[in-house]
Amino acid sequence: MNDFIKKLFSPVDMTVGNPVKQVLTFTLPMLIGNFAQQMYNTADAIIVGRYVGDNALAAVGSAAPILNLMLVLFIGISVGASVMVSQYYGARMREELSSSIGSCISLTGIASIIIMIIGPLLARPLLSLLGTPASIIDWCTSYLTILFLGFAGTGYYNILGGVLRGLGDSISALLYLIVATIINIVLDLVFVAYFNMGVSGVALATIIAQFISAFLTIWKLMRMKDLFDLKWKYVKPETKYSGKLIRLGLPAGITQAIISLSMVVVQSLTNSFGETCIAANVIVMRVDGFVMLPAFSFGTAMTTFAGQNIGANRMDRVTTGTRNTTLAAMGISTVLSLLILLFGRHLMAIFTSTDELITISYNVMRILLVGYVAMEVTQCLSGVMRGAGDTMTPMWISLFNSVIMRVPLAYLLVWMTKTPDKPQGNFYMMGVSLMITWVIGALLTLILYRRGKWKTKAITG
Repeated sequence: MNDFIKKLFSPVDMTVGNPVKQVLTFTLPMLIGNFAQQMYNTADAIIVGRYVGDNALAAVGSAAPILNLMLVLFIGISVGASVMVSQYYGARMREELSSSIGSCISLTGIASIIIMIIGPLLARPLLSLLGTPASIIDWCTSYLTILFLGFAGTGYYNILGGVLRGLGDSISALLYLIVATIINIVLDLVFVAYFNMGVSGVALATIIAQFISAFLTIWKLMRMKDLFDLKWKYVKPETKYSGKLIRLGLPAGITQAIISLSMVVVQSLTNSFGETCIAANVIVMRVDGFVMLPAFSFGTAMTTFAGQNIGANRMDRVTTGTRNTTLAAMGISTVLSLLILLFGRHLMAIFTSTDELITISYNVMRILLVGYVAMEVTQCLSGVMRGAGDTMTPMWISLFNSVIMRVPLAYLLVWMTKTPDKPQGNFYMMGVSLMITWVIGALLTLILYRRGKWKTKAITG
């Protein structure tokens, strides 16, 4: 029994064994973990929607694009960390692995301090710039300010959880996240339902839970002395490894920054439809987050899988694993889409009892269903390219989709549907523009994956 538990919480070597089985085994706990993490925001939305009201639900959702914008530093570090750790682990390069993990710790600390200083200062000005309705802007501001002040916990859990996954350990990250999620939900209920703290209570519950998960992750890494050394000489910033980390992660950071900016611009368009559509959009985003879980989980797993096998010079395993895993992921997404089609209204009703909100949210989700299958292709193939060290190609695809396609298309379709009865246009065109963007992104990713330039980008060569 002890041997089983020890094996369960040990890193997985993905350079041996059946490729698809290894990826699926690695993905399952990560999928559960992503589900648990999604419960953070979903619990926030359900509890404020039920205990405070639809406007509080709209406030939490309106803050999301700005929160994502501030996350870009961590996104960049996380992607760079995943690539470096998986390749050095696959190549059995202990010294380089130790230095790369140490660089992750120091750069995360620097990024956290930056966010904790500038985030609270920019929260209200950005909300005002977006045209956030006066009825919810105070709630939005307090929600964001508290989250920014506690950003170190969020940053360290996400980055160091990525390090664990790069080492092939998705079980530990899952366990710590489940613990934090339970704490988050309990504190949500205590702060909102018992102490009547509203959206501020939701934010406070989230940062407390994130700090706990960050502490547990650091504790786990400190116990993995058989794989790497976590000493001050490695944690101290070193130009060679910090530079590699930034070089690999910068494209992802830039990508996320521009995507977040495009979301901010699109949020401004959403705000023009009023509080009801804002709240409906929040519900869609929360359900959407769960439907997207397989795509993001498989994408992250493929980054680790490709990184380890390329580090071990096993390109044959990368090719076979990519093809079969992508097909499996598309099948899973198809099943989820059918379930949304059949039971979607019941899911929307979890967040609100307002019939109009339920109907609008469900109709938007129906529009997005085809796009979910397309996103599996995008995430799996992009994950492989990033694992190989090619973080630029997925960046250019994301930038094209977000800047050239999504924003102009959303505004164009809404403008084309303006009528005397609907002077703001048709809100459903927001969903149509997103679905079209996802499909085009999948086609571009498939074309560039097949060209194969990503195969020459390994950092361990």
